[in-house]
Amino acid sequence: MIALVRFQVSGYVRSLRVLHPLIVVLLFMALVLLQGPSGDDARRLAAGTFGDVAAFAFPVWAWTARALLDTQPDEQRALSATAARYRPVFVLAGPLAAYAVNLCLAGLVLVAPVAQALAAGVGGTAVVTGVALNALVAAAATVLGVWTSRAIIPDPGLSVLMLLGGVTAALLLSLSPLSWAAVPMVEWLRAAQDGPEALVSAFPGLALHLVLWSAVLGIAYAATARNRV
Repeated sequence: MIALVRFQVSGYVRSLRVLHPLIVVLLFMALVLLQGPSGDDARRLAAGTFGDVAAFAFPVWAWTARALLDTQPDEQRALSATAARYRPVFVLAGPLAAYAVNLCLAGLVLVAPVAQALAAGVGGTAVVTGVALNALVAAAATVLGVWTSRAIIPDPGLSVLMLLGGVTAALLLSLSPLSWAAVPMVEWLRAAQDGPEALVSAFPGLALHLVLWSAVLGIAYAATARNRV
């Protein structure tokens, strides 16, 4: 498993496709995040940045996951599947590699928000909560992204449309009575914007929602992709 994960991450980096999300993240940092909050509401705004980053990065993380799984040519993918002793190992290696890359991107984009939150007097508990929220959102985005990879949707054009549609549906459903079936984007934005205490208080429910959502889609992906290897 570890060897396959490292192999796929290495291939993604060597292909230079990693530059695409990296450039987006760096531009977002330069244009939005480097100017920290100030004034009487600096503490609340600094906590709200964690929710904003998660909402912005959600489609970037999903896009990254799809791109990483599609980096391998079909022949190389077949060889990797043959080399893996167990088929589930090969199926899970791709999503784990994508999640590892997304965690690295999350760590990069959160450098400024963490520093600004600490400078604004946001407590360590709220900062850790904001970082944990982004890690869970990255996992949900990764699962969504792998569902649009070549193993599930061979047609590249349709795959892109499904990725855009999935991200849009996740947002729209979170605004509807069917919000339980979507990632709780509106809920984490509201909690983060209400301040550090509200974010910490809402985190257990948000975490449970994100974990269950990711687990259901992840299990369904593993079962579907296993039959397509």
